[in-house]
Amino acid sequence: MHTLLDAADPAVPTAEQCVLGPVLRARARQHPERLYALFDDGGRWTYAATLEAAERAATGLRELGLGHGDPLLVWLPNGPDILRCWFGANLLGAVYTPVNTAYRGALLEHVVGLSGARVLVVHAELLPRLAGLDLGRLEHLVVVGEPAGDGGGSPDPAGPRQHTAELLVRSRAGDLDEVAVAPWDTQSMVFTSGTTGPSKGVLSSYVHLYSTAGADVHGYHGPDDRYLVNLPLFHGAGMIASYCMMLHGGSVAVVHGFETGTFLPLVRRMGVTVCTLLGAMAGFLAGRPEEPDEADNPLRTICLVPSVPEGALLQKRYRVDTVYTTYNMTEICAPLISGPHSGLPGFCGRARPGVELRLVDEHDREVPTGETGELVVRAARPWALSHGYAGMPEATARAWRNGWFHTGDCFRATGDGDYFFVDRAKDAIRRRGENISSFEVENAVLEHPDIAEAAAVGVPSRHGEEDVLVAVVPAPGAELDPAGLLDFLRPRMAHFMVPRYVRTVERLPYTPSNKVRKHLLREAGVTGDTWDREAAGVRVGRTRIGRHPGR
Repeated sequence: MHTLLDAADPAVPTAEQCVLGPVLRARARQHPERLYALFDDGGRWTYAATLEAAERAATGLRELGLGHGDPLLVWLPNGPDILRCWFGANLLGAVYTPVNTAYRGALLEHVVGLSGARVLVVHAELLPRLAGLDLGRLEHLVVVGEPAGDGGGSPDPAGPRQHTAELLVRSRAGDLDEVAVAPWDTQSMVFTSGTTGPSKGVLSSYVHLYSTAGADVHGYHGPDDRYLVNLPLFHGAGMIASYCMMLHGGSVAVVHGFETGTFLPLVRRMGVTVCTLLGAMAGFLAGRPEEPDEADNPLRTICLVPSVPEGALLQKRYRVDTVYTTYNMTEICAPLISGPHSGLPGFCGRARPGVELRLVDEHDREVPTGETGELVVRAARPWALSHGYAGMPEATARAWRNGWFHTGDCFRATGDGDYFFVDRAKDAIRRRGENISSFEVENAVLEHPDIAEAAAVGVPSRHGEEDVLVAVVPAPGAELDPAGLLDFLRPRMAHFMVPRYVRTVERLPYTPSNKVRKHLLREAGVTGDTWDREAAGVRVGRTRIGRHPGR
């Protein structure tokens, strides 16, 4: 069996090389007892066990009518269940469609409707969030795990039919007929932040995921490596790590998330050799007091995104062989890869073989070397990039105008071909690895009866990336309580979208064409009259799904 093709090869790989079903079956046939996945609850899957779990899930999902080309909504935390659903869906030729476990309210309703899915696999703790929402075409809910506390509310009993998690495991493995799946078929639909509009469902083929994994690995990983999957499997980063290790015949350590204090003990316990760290994670780890046994660990490679100075410190403290960085989006295929860590602010590497890059102005004219422009991308290999946004032909056309994918990110490039990230051309806010739509934050804030106008922007965070600031104009005669606004927002949006800063103003700055001058709000940043929830002692954090004391 072939593994990864050279990233520069424009040829479309065969189904045996890139489609998950044939790849997993080949691995299970060649190395049935080789370990593929370790879980933080102590569970272990060999390649044979992984195939069995996927076939059982696929057989159960097929009973609900799931078939080739159908989206399967999966709303689960990291763990065995999300893997069995992803792999099982792909065995049927269905489209893995994961949902962020932080979603709620209008954003959740939007992605459920946009997906067009008839089947949703959901954790019991998340089930109450569906109550009162328009569930679109959903006909079946497969409920996994145990509810928190008394279970709270639940969807309308007259709504989709509910099934227990037994559906995913009860069928006998080996009863599933192989489904013909082409390399260019849609493998996943991953939701990413909108810019000035709603979140979009990024359509990704098997060739796209294969090309991204091959580029992201860039010769740094192999069959003897174990990749720490501490980033969510509803995001591209977690999917890429899991898929590239399957392509290589390596293994993954799948855990619920990142925790600073347990990172190194977990790396040692699970034998992790490779991990991806977001810049904020590196900052948290570097900020911990140094311990005498830190270098005693199996970690050898860190992919650090974005590149931050703390990378050099961690490399020294942990005695890691290689720290490198990359630039990627859900829609593209890691077009920029670096060599060993440079530590230069904003450095993202150089164009990898197989992609073309340009920096352009607002009219798609290439800017001179050294000047800032928006990065646009295209690939030599057909299907190596996303083939569009689900149900959004106009957004697809805008992103792909003039034959290039427009990233919305501004860079500058040196004459030697080094690319440096400068700023975002779009209104998305980036917080600890999450893209946040300013549009969606503003819509939720404007539901508050005491607010007449709102504008959300990102402001620099001491942990890297950004924090959310919302500037609000109170309704006539109203006095806004910032803490009360946050209480209002928490049940309506993901925890990472809830603003840290609330600034009350008499009016927002507008252009003559009635658009908010957000650059002025960004430049002003956190002013003296801005309310800071952290300074006020107000805590907003994620809910840990499926993890309860005493269980």
